[in-house]
Amino acid sequence: MKVLVPVKRVVDYNVKVRVKSDGSGVDVAGVKMSMNPFDEIAVEEAVRLKEKGAATEIVAVSCGVTQCQETLRTAMAIGADRAILVETAEELQPLAVAKILKALADKEQPGLVILGKQAIDDDCNQTGQMLAALAGWPQGTFASKLEVADGHIAVTREVDGGLETVKLKLPAVITTDLRLNEPRYVTLPNIMKAKKKQLDVVKPADLGVDVTPRLKTLKVSEPPKRGAGVKVPDVATLVDKLKNEAKVI
Repeated sequence: MKVLVPVKRVVDYNVKVRVKSDGSGVDVAGVKMSMNPFDEIAVEEAVRLKEKGAATEIVAVSCGVTQCQETLRTAMAIGADRAILVETAEELQPLAVAKILKALADKEQPGLVILGKQAIDDDCNQTGQMLAALAGWPQGTFASKLEVADGHIAVTREVDGGLETVKLKLPAVITTDLRLNEPRYVTLPNIMKAKKKQLDVVKPADLGVDVTPRLKTLKVSEPPKRGAGVKVPDVATLVDKLKNEAKVI
């Protein structure tokens, strides 16, 4: 079984994000970039499936600028066999990415697509669901456990009330949650090996996909600074402030 793993290049989760002075977006100039943490979990899970004998090949995919090759090399250092970069300077929104992945799925014919449930830069949580809809495949979102057997995959999902287990017929789309696994440390020998692995570069037009943005960002602003707390002498005063000042009750 071939596994397709989309990965996204995002601002590193340790970096303090700053908004541009004109409010047009987030300032990424000179900022450390890395693989989206949820996608890193997806790559790790694909590698574990291969180690168990459930998968035969892992193909990492990224969409975006040339620098996304670094993210793909990291995925190959973790254990992906080869990579595909869909190179474009356009702002890619979830629907455009889903269309690209659908075109690649038609071409590669994977038995499973595993991707992070959301990216930490836009927090959209849409691409996996849109891909499943476009491809007409079953989907298992927010996965915390996977088991592949007899052409099906059992997905344990994290839901509001606890855990839910669904059985999907392959091919399927899976989105990963934090508790699915803990990604392995990437060693230097594997980083060196990744440099020699195959990395193909294509354009969205080569796949017949229009990535023109459908949404326009009007303004990006930082959240308001948190005000100072106050001490209250008794419960009655607390209730009064919550009701009349904070207006939360």
